[in-house]
Amino acid sequence: MASAPLKVPLAPLLLLLCIGLGACVARRSDFSIVGYSEEDLSSHERLVELFERWVSRHRKAYASFEEKLRRFEVFKDNLKHIDETNRKVSSYWLGLNEFADLTHDEFKATYLGVRADHDLSPSPTRRSFRYEDVAVAGLPKTVDWRKKGAVTDVKNQGQCGSCWAFSTVAAVEGINQIVTGNLTALSEQELIDCDTDGNNGCNGGLMDYAFRYIAANGGLHTEEDYPYLMEEGTCERKRKQQAPGHDDVVVTISGYEDVPRNNEQALLKALAHQPVSVAIEASGRSFQFYSGGVFDGPCGTELDHGVAAVGYGAAAGKRGHDYIIVKNSWGAQWGEKGYIRMKRGTGNHQGLCGINKMPSYPTKN
Repeated sequence: MASAPLKVPLAPLLLLLCIGLGACVARRSDFSIVGYSEEDLSSHERLVELFERWVSRHRKAYASFEEKLRRFEVFKDNLKHIDETNRKVSSYWLGLNEFADLTHDEFKATYLGVRADHDLSPSPTRRSFRYEDVAVAGLPKTVDWRKKGAVTDVKNQGQCGSCWAFSTVAAVEGINQIVTGNLTALSEQELIDCDTDGNNGCNGGLMDYAFRYIAANGGLHTEEDYPYLMEEGTCERKRKQQAPGHDDVVVTISGYEDVPRNNEQALLKALAHQPVSVAIEASGRSFQFYSGGVFDGPCGTELDHGVAAVGYGAAAGKRGHDYIIVKNSWGAQWGEKGYIRMKRGTGNHQGLCGINKMPSYPTKN
């Protein structure tokens, strides 16, 4: 019989074990860390208090006291990274979030999921780009599809490598609202269960394959009709009517197009007209704990995570950065209420974290 999750406070025992642990501690009312005094860094009592408050806030429970001690050690190491990073950078900051008791390897293995280790495009020929002739000089200075009503609430993929499905769905929800005027939350679970031609459910996939599936199979069900399970299930293309008069609602697209790769201006042209699916490298440790500001790295360009670009903004002040607004799928407590602003205009044609390498978007006539 499995033992119940441990809920015994650490403080009474950890105070005996904390000798020599040094760490930084957040203010009593603030889980966003921006650098602390030596007094805080050397206060073992405050460290234990912070961990207990974090455990309570995120409703964490551990199977044994030994596991809780191990997670405390991981938490302490992550806290050190957060504090050291916040003392160096100025354009963004890190903070304690629900991932603070995960090692970086555990985080990467659980929350990413773009499989870009093969040809980035399933199409044997280059697809057309309908915004090719749009003049860059005529683009709006800023675009935010959230303010235009084309973005649903931030979702949470949980411990399933299904980011590719959330990226796809965000882009389809966007173009559907732009064309029809209706913002409808759509089903990631249907893609996870049914789109198996190149995609692998919780083990990763590509957004282009998912667009192709939606166009070829008559659309995508709503999230209400086909809710998310955080695991792979059995494909049910024909959903049973849930109540008398309930229609089997699907949202259709005509197809999809790829934005010319490694071309930031082309990405901005597309973004000015609709939300865009993009892939990035999100496996950096600072990305794991991003809390706010304009993220400018460090990160590489080995794509491993699917997200949705939903706008762009211009720098504020002389030291500000132009940025792209990105909707993530790690819940609203991560980042800026589930979003991250990523620096653009870096001079690297692949873009920050490779964001320019593989953009694409659905089309709807």
